[in-house]
Amino acid sequence: MTERKPRGMEFESWTDRQIREAEQRGAFKDLPGFGKPLPGLERPYDEDWWIKEKMRREKISFLPPALALRKEAEDALASAVEARTEREVRRIIAGINDKITAALRMPPPGAPLNLSPYDIDTVLAAWRENRRGPS
Repeated sequence: MTERKPRGMEFESWTDRQIREAEQRGAFKDLPGFGKPLPGLERPYDEDWWIKEKMRREKISFLPPALALRKEAEDALASAVEARTEREVRRIIAGINDKITAALRMPPPGAPLNLSPYDIDTVLAAWRENRRGPS
């Protein structure tokens, strides 16, 4: 498609010819999704669909720093309760507590942090209860 449209030729006919020639060369046969319905047709139109799709494919999320730290803290707590050893629980909680403490010293921009370091003894008690199972 590096060829320029010749002067005097209608734009549509030039474009149609380019597409037809590409089809004849087989340029569209090995495209991903060839012969499959377009994904997301059943959903309402969102003009930012392509941005959201790219972020989903690249596993990128955009949260303000304070909200991202809150999410990370929730995930760390869930991981700690499911950890296999007490040492692993302590490592997970120490890591997230370091991040929370740093954020409390110099608050990130955006929403309030509303977070404080986890009490290791409380987390360990929950971990031990979880390992004991239902009584």
